[in-house]
Amino acid sequence: MAVKIRLQRHGSKKRPFYFIVVADARAPRDGKFIQKIGTYNPLTVPAAIQLDRQKALEWLHKGAEPTDTVRRILSYKGVLYLKHLLRGVKLGLFDEAAAMQKFQKWHEEHEVHMKRRSDEHKKSRLGRNSQPAVKKVETENSAEV
Repeated sequence: MAVKIRLQRHGSKKRPFYFIVVADARAPRDGKFIQKIGTYNPLTVPAAIQLDRQKALEWLHKGAEPTDTVRRILSYKGVLYLKHLLRGVKLGLFDEAAAMQKFQKWHEEHEVHMKRRSDEHKKSRLGRNSQPAVKKVETENSAEV
């Protein structure tokens, strides 16, 4: 049985909200699924993602294939990086403590970067609201009159 990690759409028209689920590849998009591992709300800035990292990692180790969008979400949340580090542990390149230390360092840097992006977005939004909608243009003719 081919298993995929994919998005299951919920929400009303033009207001999408997704569950991140593990499902049989033959099942319909919004149909039967094996396990729900998270949620994804693309309408917020930045997009709100709730993900059970451990369950996602277990399913990836079992051979579940993520869809393209879910692969980006897993990469954003660090699940794919953690899988990469654990593969290095399995091959004997470093121990598990070093792998977790590398992941913690990446996670802290990622959080700082996302906080900065969120702050920049808030500033730009505030800047747009304070500017007048229509600018008055003065021409040479109006100055002479």
